[in-house]
Amino acid sequence: LQLVESGGGLVQPGGSLRLSCGAPEFLLDYYAVGWFRQAPGKEREGVSCISGRDVTTDTITNYAESVKGRFTISRDFATNPIYLQMNNLKPEDTAVYYCAAYRSIMLYCSTEQASDYGYWGQGTQVTVSS
Repeated sequence: LQLVESGGGLVQPGGSLRLSCGAPEFLLDYYAVGWFRQAPGKEREGVSCISGRDVTTDTITNYAESVKGRFTISRDFATNPIYLQMNNLKPEDTAVYYCAAYRSIMLYCSTEQASDYGYWGQGTQVTVSS
């Protein structure tokens, strides 16, 4: 399972970006997916996550306090990508963003333990600057 992120770039404060996470030729339906970020000189932190598919297509999501109300994670089980819509970006959002996944059919997810995630992408740079 190889995760691939895309959508990073340079944006001005207050702007928006949408990150995508996918796995070529692999369905992520039964995987919880999280987004993490790491800024220079700082530890990696969890940003958001979304649960995998259980017996329904319901999902739950979680967000770090620093991004609540600005970021939205979503997925459509009919297609593969998981998206992170980032609005009202701030300079402190500047970081390399990574998507990660672990197999789960529970209606639950968390980014408190990055070690729960067994699969990681290479990361995509997000820079918020005027």
